[in-house]
Amino acid sequence: MVIGRIKVEVLKFKSSICTKTLYNYIDKGIFLNLTNKHLLIKREGYKRKYKKVRRIALNNIKGRSIEERPEDINERKLLGHWEMDCVVSGRGSKAVLLVLTERCSRRTIIFKMKGKTQEEVKRILDKLERKYKGKFKKIFKSITMDNGCEFINQTNIEKSLYTKKSRTTAYYAHPYSSWERGSNENTNKIIRRFIPKGSNINNYKQTEIQRIEDWINNYPRKILGV
Repeated sequence: MVIGRIKVEVLKFKSSICTKTLYNYIDKGIFLNLTNKHLLIKREGYKRKYKKVRRIALNNIKGRSIEERPEDINERKLLGHWEMDCVVSGRGSKAVLLVLTERCSRRTIIFKMKGKTQEEVKRILDKLERKYKGKFKKIFKSITMDNGCEFINQTNIEKSLYTKKSRTTAYYAHPYSSWERGSNENTNKIIRRFIPKGSNINNYKQTEIQRIEDWINNYPRKILGV
């Protein structure tokens, strides 16, 4: 991000380094009080291996498979197609965060929920529909999620609060295939920088959640050219 901002803002220094050199400096401990632990995503030198899962592996037989998702959504050509997931608390707390990430712009919306339930997910989507009213269907054209119990009710997600018709189109990724919601997964990693695993989300006020959302939406991204 630092190297990218230097290029975008055309900043001039007596000397310059590339991204690889910067990472090498961090690895060698050249910077004071800066290690890989301070990076958004730790460079552990290990790349997780994934296996492609066939359609038969979907346990949500009533849900619309991600395989039915149009190619223009897969290629991130149009705005309005989102990924959705939950960030959970540690043991002893039911509170979770519902995270929606737009696939093209990477815009993120975070809501605090009392529990990881279908009712809470519906409540949040209804809240968004009340906010955007007739624009909801244009802003949230589709939502891709996993097969978690909180998302399994496709009707709850798709049915409009006002017209009782479809307000969005739900797609379900294959089990154990988090890369099919890559933008969502990357956003969750950033959230974990502020809310580490094991934390009680109940202890975080709405103002803190909003601050995290604002930070993510203002973070410079190479893929967006900013």
